[in-house]
Amino acid sequence: MTPLEMSTVIAATAVSSGTPILLAGLGELVAERSGILNLGVEGMMLVGALAGFATAHATGSALAGAAAATGAGALFALVHAWPTVRLGVDQVVSGLALVILGAGIASAFGRPLVGQVAASFHPVPVPVLSRVPVVGPVFFDHDPIVYLGLLLIPAVAWFVARTRSGLALQVCGEAPRFADVAGLPVERLRIRATCFGGALAGLGGAWLSLADTPSWVDQMTAGRGWIAVAMVVFSGWSPGRLALGAWLFGGLVAVQFRIQAFGVHADVYLLKMLPYVCTLAVLVLAARGRWRLKLGAPAALGRPYRREGPE
Repeated sequence: MTPLEMSTVIAATAVSSGTPILLAGLGELVAERSGILNLGVEGMMLVGALAGFATAHATGSALAGAAAATGAGALFALVHAWPTVRLGVDQVVSGLALVILGAGIASAFGRPLVGQVAASFHPVPVPVLSRVPVVGPVFFDHDPIVYLGLLLIPAVAWFVARTRSGLALQVCGEAPRFADVAGLPVERLRIRATCFGGALAGLGGAWLSLADTPSWVDQMTAGRGWIAVAMVVFSGWSPGRLALGAWLFGGLVAVQFRIQAFGVHADVYLLKMLPYVCTLAVLVLAARGRWRLKLGAPAALGRPYRREGPE
């Protein structure tokens, strides 16, 4: 295999492997634009992966599994949205509780599914485009969930920046009091945005259990939910840069399996550790006030709001 062919394979794998992070990250980006910080992405992905695999196993339909995963993720996100938006519960505490709850549910109810087989998604090459050198294999020879993730990049960017609903969402994240005075339903918009984020996180989890593996493995998300949260911050809440970050992570995953072909000797465990170390560094920087401003974080991110005033 020539270096160009090897690079093409790695790039194609990067796009595919980055899909769960891309989907979960885009959903979290929309939620955070409304002012809601949801650290429970990992838990929502696990619940989505479980719901998707269990449904596909029972019905024999991967599409039904993806739909179930999307719905399960949205409902699980509501568990976070309702108390944080309506009751003013601390968003960090609620998000961490969601991770623990999601991991427990996935482990408990997923145990009987270990070793089972379910319907799965397979690559569907796009006619003509998939045969274009380099670009074709990288972007147009994947399964339907990967294609959906690619389409969502410009769709989310357009929604947030160009539509009235997207601009209203941004006002809720920047100045909820002003949005309330302007007649915008702040609580309703925040809840909807959080549930949308949960739906995409659930779908990202379904990709792992219905396309990547496809089987049920306990804790199969392996920290991808945390990576997605970090990518949102690292991208400066930009869908385009978020996609690049997700593909970078996917590329690191691809290199882990193919780096020996280049004749490079590297510690595999070190390669596996690097994405998570980068995630930790990004989260530490994001916690510093001046970095939050530089990265363009929504001003009211993580702060509860009630009509009588912020808490």
